[in-house]
This record gives sequence, structure tokens and C-alpha cells, in this order.
Amino acid sequence: MTEIDTDAFLADLYALREIGRFRTGVHRPTFSAADMESRRWLMAKLEECGLEASIDGIGNVLGRHRGPGPHLLVGSHIETQNEAGWLDGALGVVAGLALARAGLPVDVVAFADEEGHFSGGFLGSRSAIGDLTEAEIEAARNRTDGTPLRGALEAAGLAGLPRMRLDPARYRGFLELHIEQGTQLESAGLHLGVVSGIVAIWQFQIVFDGNQDHAGGTTMAERRDAGLSAVRLLAAIDREFPKLCGPRSTWTTGRITLDPGGYSIIPGRAEVAFQFRDVSIPVLERMEACLEALVRESNRRERCPATLTALSKAIPAPCDPDLMRALSEAAEQVCPGRWQVMPSGAGHDAQNIARILPAAMLFVPSIGGISHHWAEDTSDADLAFGVRTLGAAAARVLATRKAGDSFRSLR
Repeated sequence: MTEIDTDAFLADLYALREIGRFRTGVHRPTFSAADMESRRWLMAKLEECGLEASIDGIGNVLGRHRGPGPHLLVGSHIETQNEAGWLDGALGVVAGLALARAGLPVDVVAFADEEGHFSGGFLGSRSAIGDLTEAEIEAARNRTDGTPLRGALEAAGLAGLPRMRLDPARYRGFLELHIEQGTQLESAGLHLGVVSGIVAIWQFQIVFDGNQDHAGGTTMAERRDAGLSAVRLLAAIDREFPKLCGPRSTWTTGRITLDPGGYSIIPGRAEVAFQFRDVSIPVLERMEACLEALVRESNRRERCPATLTALSKAIPAPCDPDLMRALSEAAEQVCPGRWQVMPSGAGHDAQNIARILPAAMLFVPSIGGISHHWAEDTSDADLAFGVRTLGAAAARVLATRKAGDSFRSLR
């Protein structure tokens, strides 16, 4: 088995945690001073590991192996949600450093803005596969304060730099180590999860048009309350979706905006941000058909008509079966009987890279299932299991003769 220096790996993780530290977590929004400091830290670490480090015009950091191939691409992202966890993203990047330090021929990447601080989302990984246009960059704004992406890139010193483009011919595939961001592994007493596929997220806007009026002078019989119509539809969704969803489907009302939003004013408009997720297209299509039917029924019953608009429909990304096999065999070697195959309920850069390369992911448990919060954590022992397994799997994949060879020779 490839020897991974787990002490150095953990030391790097804890050092990166100090950049933008917030309580026990980290606050490193995309292109903030802390985020750019972390990218400079990473570039220095990549050079220490013998890689050629660079940063591109969208903020992607790449450490390129200087020797002959075949190669693997390993990584994730290092910016964070606001006042959030220290492992989400950072774990996959620092794991790549550990594999490079062990002498494996890997390129290490930290994609920019996986966390979606700017409209459009997944800016770095989409750019790296040629799926981000200049027009999208021009239109993108910070979701919190409205800062144009162009301005943020200029302030970060990235304006004018070329954007890198990954060459699929260079790589056997892409591997990403990540925390589960859920409770399945911990609940089952397991140490590792080999990811079978990454969910698609389908997002919708639902707008209800009512009549703004006085909260005291308008009788209940006279009202056209957009807020109540929204609440009743959401309750119907929560009642009907369990009848047709998959075992790991989720749905979320992320925002309800009432206009004008005063205590003594009946809302004349309600806007709902709604999404659902699954790894199966047929399940997603059933959920969408149910949502459309419930909106039609709402419009038949309610005084406030609803308009449903689909905003985005991603495609689920099944993980490459041969990379999964290498991860599974490595997991059994490192943690016999203490791992499982499981889907990812969250979106990841890997689902974009899977469009041009074989891709797979490995999960380690999240304590209490907590993520996107400063209390996010994983035990050092599980972190070490994860990086050792990733290293063993990478060594297996790279053991075949040349980049075009089938991984099936590893069976």
C-alpha cells in the first residue's frame, strides 16, 4: 500500500483551518482576503510537494506533477460558506497534497466558488471544463452584497489571468475525498462511504399574486392573502412528495419572501424558492410532475394564482464504476467491513468534472451530520482512514500501463 504521511496530512488540515478561523470553523468566502490567503498558502504547499503551482483568472489553483504520467486529478475547493466548517472542500484538496507528498503522479486542484457565493455556481469547475462563458462572468454577482464578479476578480488580483482548461487526455480520472454532510455513516458505525452518484438539484421559483390590503379592515372572507396560499401549497407538497419520491430524495423551501412584509399588511405577493434533489432522473421527473399538478390544483382552489418557473435542472452524475471498484477494494483493505456504497445528497465539483473525465468520490463521517456550520467536524482517525484509502485507490488506478488502459485489469 502507498505510504501516506497522515501526520503531515493532519498538520496541513489544521494549518489551513487557521486561515479565516471562526470559532471552531472557518469564514473564507470566495475571493475574500482570507480566501486569497488560503490560495497562496496552497500554492506554496504544492511547490513544497514538487508540483508546479499556478492560479488562473477565475481563482482555480492547480498543482501540476512535473514527471511522466499516467496522472490522476485530485482535489475539491477551499473557500467556505459564511461562518461554516473547516473540512468541507479543504479535506479533498489537502488529501491531494498528501498523495503528491507520497510520490504519486497526481495533479492537485482547488476549484473556485463551489460554494456558490456568486450567481451561476461552481464557477471554477465549470470554467475548467469549458462550460463558463465570458457573458456569464460579466453577469455574475455576489449573492450577499451584489458585487460584480469582474470587480471581485480585479480586487483579488486575478483580472487578466488566463483561465485554465483541463486536458482529459492527461488523466485517468478525478478523485475527491469529502465529508459526508449527513448521518448515515456515523449512525451505522462505519468509517468510509464509496459514493455511487451525485444528486441533481432542480430549482424552482413559485410566485403567488394576491391583493395587498389592511390587516384589520379587510375581513377574512374578502382577503386574497398570497402568504397563506403559499403556505397551503407547501403543506400539500410535503404531504404528496413522500408518496412518489425515492429513498434519498430531499426537498427544501429555501426562502419565502412576502411583499410588502409588514405586520399589519396582507401580503399582495409571495415568492418561494424551492428545490428538490435525487440521483434518479425518473424520480426527479415524478417530483416535477407532482409539483406541477399541485400548482394547478392550487390555482383551482385559491384566490391567489401561482406561477411556477423552473430555474435550473442539473443532471445526476453517476460515479465511474471502475474508480468506484478501486475505492471499494482500497476501503476493504484499510477498514475491512466498515464501509458502504452510498449516494451523495449534496452537489460537488466532481459532478462537473465527470462530464469530461471518469470521476468518483469517497466520504468520511460527519460528526452529528453537521456541515455548513462552524461546528462541522470529523475525527482525526476517520480523516486518516479516508486519505489512506484514497492513496491506496489512486495507486491501484495508476498501476495500469497507460492512460487508455481499462481499469478492469485491477479486478
